[in-house]
Amino acid sequence: MHTATSDSYKRSELPTAGKHPIILPRKHPVSLLLVRHYHISVFHQGRLITEGALRSAGFWVVGAKCLVASVIHNCVVCKKLRGHFATQKMSDLPIDRLEQASPFSHVGVDVFGPWEIVTRRTRGGQAASKRWAVLFTCLTIRAVHIEVIEDMSSSAFTNALRRFVSVRGKVKVFRSDRGTNFVGAIDNIQADAINVEDEPTQSFLRKSGTIWMFNSPHSSHMGGAWERLIGVARRVLEAMMLNVKTLTHDVLTTLMAEVSAIINSRPIVPVSSDSDVPDVLSPSALLTQKLECDQPPLGTIDIKDLYRAGWKQVQYLASQFWLRWRREYLQTLQERRKWNQEQTQLKIGDVVLLKDVEVARHCWPMGRVTRVFPSVDGRIRKVEVCVIREGSKVFYTRPVVDMVHLVGS
Repeated sequence: MHTATSDSYKRSELPTAGKHPIILPRKHPVSLLLVRHYHISVFHQGRLITEGALRSAGFWVVGAKCLVASVIHNCVVCKKLRGHFATQKMSDLPIDRLEQASPFSHVGVDVFGPWEIVTRRTRGGQAASKRWAVLFTCLTIRAVHIEVIEDMSSSAFTNALRRFVSVRGKVKVFRSDRGTNFVGAIDNIQADAINVEDEPTQSFLRKSGTIWMFNSPHSSHMGGAWERLIGVARRVLEAMMLNVKTLTHDVLTTLMAEVSAIINSRPIVPVSSDSDVPDVLSPSALLTQKLECDQPPLGTIDIKDLYRAGWKQVQYLASQFWLRWRREYLQTLQERRKWNQEQTQLKIGDVVLLKDVEVARHCWPMGRVTRVFPSVDGRIRKVEVCVIREGSKVFYTRPVVDMVHLVGS
């Protein structure tokens, strides 16, 4: 440790500390303590302000930029104020999205709305109430089915579920988020067991042998397959309602059916400019076994070929759909636009900052990781965090993208 002397500064009006700063090596323990002290004195500001406070105090640390950056990077308070949320490499798609199966065998579910409708007319005006819609989407062919419900109760949802299964047939797997509308009726359905709080829904799922799989709480990005289609449905519905002055339950139900038809007729792959492929690959092509373009005449068919010809036409349309589905659609699912690199995984005992959208960031609670949930590929994307609230322990299951890693175990 020594001071620097320069003849050019002798006659300047700079203070003595500025003329003769104390020179310190970057790896000296005193240098680390000084940087921490002045970083706290400027209230955890960035590298430039911290380094300026250190220099103004009369200390010249060789390689100060690297040391200040290292202190800020390891500062817990800075992580709480400006730290990035944890991420992990994007998981592979579930088998539901890649398996060739009958339509609506693997289904994603979500509820959107509400809309105000006129229920009855009175002398004083109109009595209004609200309606919601349940969107069922096939995770394989990306088709949708929409049911209108009167309220968010478990009984209304169960009735919508029964109507859907009656029309579309048995479902192997349901996937949804942990919205209160679902958790109120279905609490915890595992791969080999069914546990439902609401007795009508419990009885219905037990008889049908259906599996219901929940995403972790506050993980809307894990349900992008149906969140995206809800956005499409909203845009179509908004355009339809421009000319609708009075919305009733009957009108809303009709509009939802038309919305489903429009979404199901959309191309799921880019439209080809090849004249040899004039058909558009859409979910409705498999659901209705009809194509938008006219089919060539079948020629003369006698009574013996009546059923055989019909069967051949249906089988041909289905085989053509699945052939193009494998050749064109599956190729588009391989893109990963973000989360391409594997990140450091959270471990049991790590201290994290838990995101809470209802309060400011400096009020977010800190917690300790008590349990991890490895995915099929072994990576951690969901953990259980213990937070102290009002003197008692509260456990939350959250995705890693909703927390900031503060201190390792």
